[in-house]
Amino acid sequence: MILLKNCRHIVTRYDEEGLERHDILIKGNRIERIAPHIDPPDTASEEVETVDAGRFVAVPGLVNTHHHFYQTLTRNLPAVQNVPLFKWLKYLYEVWKGIDEEAVFVSSLLAMGELLKTGCTLTTDHHYLYPEDFSGDLMGIQFEAADKLGMRFSPCRGSMSLSVKDGGLPPDSVVQSEEDILKDSERVIEKYHDPSKLSMRKIMLAPCSPFSVTEGLMKDTASLARSHGVKLHTHLAETLDEETYCLKHYKKRPLELVADLGFIGEDTSYAHGIFFNDSELELLKSTGTSVAHCPSSNMRLGSGIARVRRMLDREINIALAVDGSASNDTSDMRGEMRQALLLCRVLYGPDSLTVSDVYRMSTENGARLLGYDTLGRIEEGYGADIALFDVHRLDYAGSLSDPKAALLFCGTDHTAAYTIVNGKVAVRNGKLAGYDEDEIVENANRIAAQLLKKSENR
Repeated sequence: MILLKNCRHIVTRYDEEGLERHDILIKGNRIERIAPHIDPPDTASEEVETVDAGRFVAVPGLVNTHHHFYQTLTRNLPAVQNVPLFKWLKYLYEVWKGIDEEAVFVSSLLAMGELLKTGCTLTTDHHYLYPEDFSGDLMGIQFEAADKLGMRFSPCRGSMSLSVKDGGLPPDSVVQSEEDILKDSERVIEKYHDPSKLSMRKIMLAPCSPFSVTEGLMKDTASLARSHGVKLHTHLAETLDEETYCLKHYKKRPLELVADLGFIGEDTSYAHGIFFNDSELELLKSTGTSVAHCPSSNMRLGSGIARVRRMLDREINIALAVDGSASNDTSDMRGEMRQALLLCRVLYGPDSLTVSDVYRMSTENGARLLGYDTLGRIEEGYGADIALFDVHRLDYAGSLSDPKAALLFCGTDHTAAYTIVNGKVAVRNGKLAGYDEDEIVENANRIAAQLLKKSENR
């Protein structure tokens, strides 16, 4: 049981003014009560952790809807600091094909650790790279890392089946046969997927992109996912190069291609979605398809600016994502909120995206995209996923006429004081509660250097 006392401000949900100087009582994995004053429960059967939240703004746990954890090991590589997506991918595939079991575990700890420390309580990961010499249960390794950190995790079982010899981009050694992909996709669903409302483990299926899988695999994956009631995800409409590729190989634009394969609907989401035209936005609206917006990655690679305002105006469920840490190059969820707020204004003007819009994208919309309907609010009965940020600091001084907005417009350090996931503290006093941070840093730096050296020596 956790009692948050005297919260400076509570962001109850994206479209409300919130509450000042209220307490929050967490019992089990749900928010039990919110009131101006709550006495510590008198219980002998359960310890109560009381947190003085007088300096803190409490927000619903943030939700990250697209990532590539393994890319934390290839951040900031000089060779790809200034190139577009396709050239970036071709270089990095040669590094990534050296990833092993330890690399997956450490990169997962690193990515989720950063996310937790910036207020994210629920994340996905899109792992589509399966080197031919990789042994062991890749998704099981990721769940082990999530369990140690206390992260709510809904990863994608990604896939690639088209290598260079087939006209795709990745090398032969990191793709799989379609039979193996579908077989393992079914295995991980049966082994790990928990469909309950506040599940800590959900599975999604996610062919990488239209230029790395066949039409048959895209169609078969959609059928398999729907037979098990799990969500679908893929990259789509990220760059003009992708559009050119699809028109050349399939005589269709990317959205038309996947829609014709049945890879669209309320159970489906697309990462990026920069180059949707008006008629395609109407199709997304009518089918209830979601979009994961990745502003930092889109800027980093010079891909373009997604039409976020136009999607919101059509009530398309657009959520927020940090994307892979080789095209961001961080897993800073609060930083991504700020990027989303400002980037949209470059395209549509200073009133085009509000603070409330960004909170909506990064809480309720994200939870909806990943299949959770009792997350994304600080409300009695909702899941106990909450982040607390200290605003009694120099970088927030003068901004507290609007504490909710201060977290987006202000702040030089986005670290949460506390992050609570499923009713348990995952970040305490700005540090991970479940794992030694220095150990993660040392191991990540060691493995990153080994990967780069291995690729240079080939």
